[in-house]
Amino acid sequence: MEREDVELRQLTIGYQTKNHVKTVAEGINATIRRGQLTCLLGANGVGKSTLLRTLSAFQPKLSGSIFLAGREIDDYTAAELSRMIGVVLTEKPDVRNMTVSELVSLGRSPYTGFWGTCSKEDMTIVQDALRQVGVSALAERLIDTLSDGERQKVMIAKALAQQTPVVYLDEPTAFLDFPSKVEVMLLLRHICQESGKTIFLSTHDLELALQIADCLWLMDRSEGLSIGTPKELADRGVLSRFVERRGISFDRRTLTIKIDRTA
Repeated sequence: MEREDVELRQLTIGYQTKNHVKTVAEGINATIRRGQLTCLLGANGVGKSTLLRTLSAFQPKLSGSIFLAGREIDDYTAAELSRMIGVVLTEKPDVRNMTVSELVSLGRSPYTGFWGTCSKEDMTIVQDALRQVGVSALAERLIDTLSDGERQKVMIAKALAQQTPVVYLDEPTAFLDFPSKVEVMLLLRHICQESGKTIFLSTHDLELALQIADCLWLMDRSEGLSIGTPKELADRGVLSRFVERRGISFDRRTLTIKIDRTA
């Protein structure tokens, strides 16, 4: 296993209350590969967010193991995990009177100690993160003046400033117009290829994922978890089962969705 790969062994995810255990998915055996853009797909309510929260250690697993850099995730302290995993959530940051540079500098908090004071070296890392996502010109802009696309890039820059080998994103293209969706997905793939990070994201943008992702994870209530390249999942009929219904077909050769307007 590569150092920054994430390996799941017999993982069961869900919720545990005082009197009840709700299992969302079980027996997951899979690896998220370093240097690949991996996209998690599935219908609403199938458990994508639960899986992401569990991988991020925001939510305890029900059973099984998650190995991060060859070490079980439960063996990490919170401080250690903050240097291993960066997370970008769906929610828009509700901040005012804070500049882009100030927000991105919060990504340095695992390294800045109790007072959170950034050193010159920390600010160099922040500037480099802004440059990587192409928003250096926005450094002094207030967050609440940004477009949705600009804001999402800033949140990705914050995760990059955290300098973690693993980054998880929960629907990073939600709320974006189509050009911005494409920009963000291409940006994440570029970061994967250039920095060798392990990037794993959930998305409803199937057609974009088919064109840009290196690997797809498709969660399905009846079929479980299917993993492969877009072409592999197409050839196995997994994508057809997921997409096709009355008036909608999937072309396995071109990896495109077709709509019959007469249906």
